[in-house]
Amino acid sequence: MDLETLLSYEWSIMAPEFIILGVATALSLLDLFMPKSQSRKILGWLGFAGILAALVSLLGLVGHGTESILLDTFRLDSFAKAFKLLLLIGAAMVMLIAISYEPNDGLEEFRGEFFYLFMAGLLGAMIMSSSGDLITLFVGLELLSISSYILAGMRKRNIQSNESAMKYVINGSIATAITLFGMSYVYGLTGTTNLKAMAGFLTSVFDEQHIYLLGLAFFMIVVGLSFKLATAPFHMWAPDVYQGAPTPVTAFLSVVSKTAGFVLLVRILFSIFANTPSGDAQGLPMILTLQDYIAFLAGATMIIGNLIALRQRNIKRLFAYSSIAQAGYLLVVIATMSLFMFDTLWFYLGAYLFMNLGAFAIIQYVTHKSGSEDISQFAGLYRRAPFLAIAMAIFLLSLAGIPGTAGFIGKLNIFMGALVPQEGHYVLVSIMIATTVVSYFYYFGVMVQMFFRPAADTQKVKLPSALTAVISISIVATILFGVAPNIAFDFLQGNFNQFTDFFQ
Repeated sequence: MDLETLLSYEWSIMAPEFIILGVATALSLLDLFMPKSQSRKILGWLGFAGILAALVSLLGLVGHGTESILLDTFRLDSFAKAFKLLLLIGAAMVMLIAISYEPNDGLEEFRGEFFYLFMAGLLGAMIMSSSGDLITLFVGLELLSISSYILAGMRKRNIQSNESAMKYVINGSIATAITLFGMSYVYGLTGTTNLKAMAGFLTSVFDEQHIYLLGLAFFMIVVGLSFKLATAPFHMWAPDVYQGAPTPVTAFLSVVSKTAGFVLLVRILFSIFANTPSGDAQGLPMILTLQDYIAFLAGATMIIGNLIALRQRNIKRLFAYSSIAQAGYLLVVIATMSLFMFDTLWFYLGAYLFMNLGAFAIIQYVTHKSGSEDISQFAGLYRRAPFLAIAMAIFLLSLAGIPGTAGFIGKLNIFMGALVPQEGHYVLVSIMIATTVVSYFYYFGVMVQMFFRPAADTQKVKLPSALTAVISISIVATILFGVAPNIAFDFLQGNFNQFTDFFQ
């Protein structure tokens, strides 16, 4: 490839990725040459500024038409722009949480490497959002995964952190191998790794053996990505990793990594299997004939996540099982494949971003001050810090899906999408309603501790400014999108063409 060809590409569509890459490189060099005695929080602020710059450059691309470069391996469409927006907003808030993080076992084990590893993981997630090729999808996935493995084990002298990192690496490696094996089947049948070329080739596949192999590929890809998403029954690593990892890493895994996982799942399933014949008498696409298996995963995930959460006393493990249950709700969106599937998925992931990161900001502060992650440490929080208690209540109510919050609107959209099709998914909706009611018990259990239990101590709370900003932004967004969700949907329809260019 000569210089003239390289210069002919419109590299500006990769501006957000270039900014994140440049900042990550600069942070690693600064950390290398800074004196050991100097605080690394300045690296966090530089990383935060880099994320904001990438966000501004992304907003500048919102009105840009659909375009692809590098032989269609990098694709800028409405889907990529909309989900990159969530990734960057979530990453900026996680960075603020990380800047305020002061572990009880000392900062020596939580130094500058966190910030550039975090930026590398974010870059991988963004690459996955814009990938038009299996190779770039896999590179983005591994960049995110390897960064996450290291981040989970940042506290080197903490046994729980070591255990969580080991479990994460083993399970993640197995999941990657299964996903890659499924991808190899599709590549072997089509002779290309380009998603668009694959889709064009597979529309004319009618050989029963080829359809059988594609079905196997579908199962392996879904199983492999289910590990990444922590959906049942492939969720076993999540509670240990959430508990053992530093709280900012847990927040990153619960929001940014999960969003990237669903982006990857949608990219692969709907690019490859949406137009692939299933070989049945009705001539339905393969993804429609296999959607019952996704629905089974969704139901199992909602049931297991919510039921096991009832028995948790560690607040981070409780939120791990809550995250598993939320993944089940998001799988319902994919299983039902309603007309507004992408809009519903985007809105719920956005609502989940704010309510979960706000909750983790409070969890980080409370657990740091008390030195314990037991739910009892939230006892009497309303008397010690009314602002924190009320904020946490708002986030918990939103996670539970109580009216007036973004979480309620998100779940309502999922309900409507599941009931709109001619063959409504009534069993799946019933499971979702029942498990949502079950979730009230453990969410309200935390609220009982905060408002109706005596305070463990009467020491007044002084929040760091970065955590205050995260909590305040999360409160405003959770209430605003719960009261006026049309703001978000009008923004989607006005700027992202209702994702109509996804299949172009």
